[in-house]
Amino acid sequence: MLAIYKREVKSYFQSMTGCVFVAFLVAFTGIYFTAYNLIAGYPYFSYTLSGSLIVFLVGIPLITMKSFAEERKNKTDQLLLTAPVSLTKVVLGKYLAMATVVAVPNLIFCLFPLLIKLNGVAYLKVDYLSIGVFFLLGCVYIAIGMFMSALTESQIIAFISTFGVLLVLYLWNGLTEFLPSAPLDCMLGLILLLSLIVLYIWQMTSNWAMCAVSEAAIVIGCVVTYIVKSSLFENLLTRLLGKLALANVFTGITQNSIVDVSGILLYLSVIFVFIFLTIQAIQKRCWS
Repeated sequence: MLAIYKREVKSYFQSMTGCVFVAFLVAFTGIYFTAYNLIAGYPYFSYTLSGSLIVFLVGIPLITMKSFAEERKNKTDQLLLTAPVSLTKVVLGKYLAMATVVAVPNLIFCLFPLLIKLNGVAYLKVDYLSIGVFFLLGCVYIAIGMFMSALTESQIIAFISTFGVLLVLYLWNGLTEFLPSAPLDCMLGLILLLSLIVLYIWQMTSNWAMCAVSEAAIVIGCVVTYIVKSSLFENLLTRLLGKLALANVFTGITQNSIVDVSGILLYLSVIFVFIFLTIQAIQKRCWS
C-alpha cells in the first residue's frame, strides 16, 4: 500500500494536477482572506474558509477523475489487481494519496489564523476546528469522486459525474424544500429510494431472489406502517434527506461556532461507505 501511495502522490505533483489544485485553492482563499480578515478586520478565518467550498466542486473532480478511470482505460488496472497486495490496500493507497493533496493547502491555511492574531483578536480554536472539518469534507468528496471514477474508463465522464454529484450536494438544502410533505407522497418516495438501493444491490450481486424478497419487505413494511400510523411519514423525506446536507456540518462551525459530533460521524460513515462501494465495483469487474 505504501508503494502505491508514494507512486500516486508523486504522479499528482509531477503531472501538475496537485500543484494546480493547491495553488488555485490557496490563491482563492487568500483573496477572501485579504478582503475580509486583513482589510475589513473580520476576526474569524472560518468565515473566509466557507467561501472556498465552491472550489471543491471543480477541484475534487480534477483530482479524482483519473484515480481508476485512467488505469482502466490504459489497461494497467490488471497490473494493480494482480499485484501482491489486496484490492483494499490498492484503493486505500490511492485514496490516501488524494487526501494528501487536499491536506497540503489545509496545512498552509493553518498559518492564516496566526496572521490574524498578529494583527489583533483571533479565535484560534474555532478557526482550526473549521480547517479540520474543511479537510474532512474534502475527504468525503474524494471518496465520492473515487467511486465515480471506478465506474467508468473515461476521465471526462468521471469528472462530469463527480461534479454533478457535488453540485447537487452543494445545493442540497434548497433542493429539499421542493420535496413533498404529505404522508402518502413521502411513503411512495421512501419506497422509491429504497427500491433504488435494492436495484443497485441486484446489479452488484445478480441475486434476484434476495432482491425480490427485500423489495417485497420494503413495500409491505411501508404500506402497513402507513395504515397503522400515517403521521410517521409526515414530512419524512425532508427530515430524512435533509441530513445529507454535508456542508451544514462545516457551516455550523463557521456561522455558529458549534461542532456537530454526529456530523463528524456522518462524514466518516460516508467515507467508509464510498470506499467500500469502490472496492465492490472493482471486484465486480474482476468477476465479470
